Amino acid sequence: MDEQDRLAERFEAQRGHLRAVAYRMLGSLSDADDAVQEAWIRLSRIDSGTVENLPGWLTTVVSRLCLAILRSRTARPEEPVGQQPPDPARDAEDGTGPEPEALLIDSVGRALLVVLDTLAPAERIAFVLHDMFAVPFDRIAPLVERSPVTTKKLASRARHKVQGTPAVPAADLARQRKAVDAFLAASRDGDLDALLAVLAPDVVRRADPAALPPGAPTELRGAHSVAAGTLVFGRKARFAAPALVNGTVGIVVAPRGRLLLALTVTVEGERISAYEVIADPARLRRLDLAVLDV
Repeated sequence: MDEQDRLAERFEAQRGHLRAVAYRMLGSLSDADDAVQEAWIRLSRIDSGTVENLPGWLTTVVSRLCLAILRSRTARPEEPVGQQPPDPARDAEDGTGPEPEALLIDSVGRALLVVLDTLAPAERIAFVLHDMFAVPFDRIAPLVERSPVTTKKLASRARHKVQGTPAVPAADLARQRKAVDAFLAASRDGDLDALLAVLAPDVVRRADPAALPPGAPTELRGAHSVAAGTLVFGRKARFAAPALVNGTVGIVVAPRGRLLLALTVTVEGERISAYEVIADPARLRRLDLAVLDV
């Protein structure tokens, strides 16, 4: 085995970690793999003997590449929130793409990916490296071109956004979460009886026209009508996860971890008395989304 082969072997030992870092920073498997591959190209062009800490060096390179990608997205958005044209090459969850992205989404959390997309590039880099991979601030600071103290503030600000601020006491949040979990489980399973059990008899469902088939009513009333309308969207329930939406328990629908729909949910007692499906991109951008930890 020559020196280049040994270097390739050492790099491959780090690939899984680098991919995990890049995916959390970018939320796209193809972009993450591109960043990791570019890191290999850069490594192969230098004298690797000068690199004392290869894992740290590679993580730094991948992080810089990811930051550049995030900044380019900010300057020139690729996909407006709520508008996702079909992309068979990247859609790993519709059966046409590779399974690894679906596994990564499960490992990270669909709601977290949605919330990470709301962070500024430097906030996201600082939060991912420090809070998810325990990289110290003095190593992150040069990447984001800030002092360690300012970098710590970046991560703190990001953490506050990710965790959110519930608008109700913890007991109410847990009660809401129980109803939303039951609603999602019934929707995924296509279980009409279970849906009827979690919906109040006089439940109301409102929806943006963009969330509905042409000609479908934007408002439904009564448990049977709402349950039937909900089951129409059973396939989208595969991509749904509970989240904190404007301070209470709601739902985000995010194929490939990209926000497509959000549901605000009203729970009275143990049942859902109303929910609204938000699909309009402008309305989605105004939502206060956070990860739910109940």
